[in-house]
Amino acid sequence: MSNKANSSAQPGVLEKVFKLKEHNTNVKTEIAAGVTTFMTMAYILAVNPSILSAAGMDSTAVLIATCLASFVGTILMGLLANLPFALSAGMGLNAYLAYTVCIGFGYSWQIALLAVFIEGIIFIILSLTNVREAIFNCIPMPLKKAVSVGIGLFIAFIGLQNSGLVKANASTLVSITNFTQDFNTAGISALLALLGTIFTFILHARNVKGSILIGIFATWIVGIICQLVGLYVPTPDAGFYSLIPSFSLTDFSAFGLTFGQCFNVDFSSVDILNFIVIIFSFLFVDLFDTLGTLIGVSAKANMLDENGKLPAIKPALLSDAIATSVGAVFGTSTTTTFVESFAGVGVGGRTGLTAITTGVLFLLSVFLAPIFTAIPSFATAPALIVVGFLMFSAIADLKFDAENLTDTIPAYICVIAMPLFYSISEGISLGIISYTLINLFTGKAKKIPILLYVLSVLFILKYIFL
Repeated sequence: MSNKANSSAQPGVLEKVFKLKEHNTNVKTEIAAGVTTFMTMAYILAVNPSILSAAGMDSTAVLIATCLASFVGTILMGLLANLPFALSAGMGLNAYLAYTVCIGFGYSWQIALLAVFIEGIIFIILSLTNVREAIFNCIPMPLKKAVSVGIGLFIAFIGLQNSGLVKANASTLVSITNFTQDFNTAGISALLALLGTIFTFILHARNVKGSILIGIFATWIVGIICQLVGLYVPTPDAGFYSLIPSFSLTDFSAFGLTFGQCFNVDFSSVDILNFIVIIFSFLFVDLFDTLGTLIGVSAKANMLDENGKLPAIKPALLSDAIATSVGAVFGTSTTTTFVESFAGVGVGGRTGLTAITTGVLFLLSVFLAPIFTAIPSFATAPALIVVGFLMFSAIADLKFDAENLTDTIPAYICVIAMPLFYSISEGISLGIISYTLINLFTGKAKKIPILLYVLSVLFILKYIFL
């Protein structure tokens, strides 16, 4: 009798905190979703240290900082907002810090991290004063649906790149890879990603629960078998590492090399105007990448209310803002909400328990980072491609008849801009500008919120001066 009481106690606590029944989910589904989200994001543990080390930062220290910042941000998202979204160091923002601010402008990485810290503080203020929430709510529903579609194409394209299936081409910009060239490295990786994608789609079509997570592990295991029989040959110099995880522990003493260093700066060589521009650049990209992710994932997961608003938007944005400043103190670039969060949503994640699960795995990865970083990108690529398909289905909610062209044309521009310009924020900005101009000059100015005019002007000024 007591055993039954004890076994029901924990689900009762989780139900009270995360309201699982209200969101039509359960503990098993939420945990599986959290693991799935983490698996699709685990690449950041290898990529972020690699990028930021180019700015002179210690890679091990960056790895620890990335894990801890991801843990803090994702746990806050789960507890404060009860949303299944995960946070980590944003791709693009880390490259901007390393290659533009540090290498291009010649600033130290300490100054760059200070800019990130200040950006986070500004975001905290904006979140508390409802500015970010107002921006979220003023975006019309057709554009919110378009953001979901655009992000779907964007992350599918990222998946194709990570798999090696898409290669740069001088004449056509991109093309499909040559499977026979470098078969034991790039060729077999791309082939495994292709097979993994087909396998995952088959599982999804057969309504197999956890199909995305199964696809990741299956592709990874087949890759390990290929390595053992000699079809896959690790070549670290070319970026192809062993698929068999090591069991060494992380050197925690390295964390001191970045922790708190954003406050250890010398302003004598800093141009204040340039520094303000750097802060604004981080601010802009982080704001609209985060808003885009929240809009796209929330719309696809049916988390928006009848007015197109996300009820928990304020604590979600606050969690993101706090994580950015905390991450800068730890020693990593801007921490932001990841589009890969939809991988977990795609397998049924609907509450903060999904985020908590992902956050705990990020914390554990501090201790077992070599194991998690062994997950190859070709194994997570199928998940991104499948998730892209799931998000793309939101296009069915757009009406392409003559009466709705002033909605769907901006939506179309928003959709194609994200993958082609490789930026969520660019898709949103062009979508908003085109929505405002098209409706203004077709006699439908009344449907344009005042804040949308303000945003359109700001976006246009950004393209002129930045």
